[in-house]
Amino acid sequence: MFHLLAADTLVLFHLSFILLVLFGGLLVLWRRRALLIHLPALAWGLAVEGLHLECPLTDWENHLRKAAGDAGYHGGFVEHYIWPVIYPAGLTPQIQLWLGTIVLALNLGIYTYVLWRLTRGHHK
Repeated sequence: MFHLLAADTLVLFHLSFILLVLFGGLLVLWRRRALLIHLPALAWGLAVEGLHLECPLTDWENHLRKAAGDAGYHGGFVEHYIWPVIYPAGLTPQIQLWLGTIVLALNLGIYTYVLWRLTRGHHK
């Protein structure tokens, strides 16, 4: 029971982390100190997508599910939980690179705006 609850909690954490990577720049607009959390998360997210790295949270979740007597799953978190809901089957490295490019462009735009506001004296 504990392992299954821990695995489910880890899924929520993993999803929260992905949302932080995607939209954390908006949080920085509200509180600039959030960039201390967002920039490392963004760097990791871009590295995982761009370099096709395995996320350790996926392995940890599978370990917990197997310890609970579940079979676990193959592939990554995004492929298992996110893609089936949002996108059709067929995640390719090209799609991952495009997604990473979109996330990078979005965040470059947000951080450019943050820097512009800082240089204009709009400190928060």
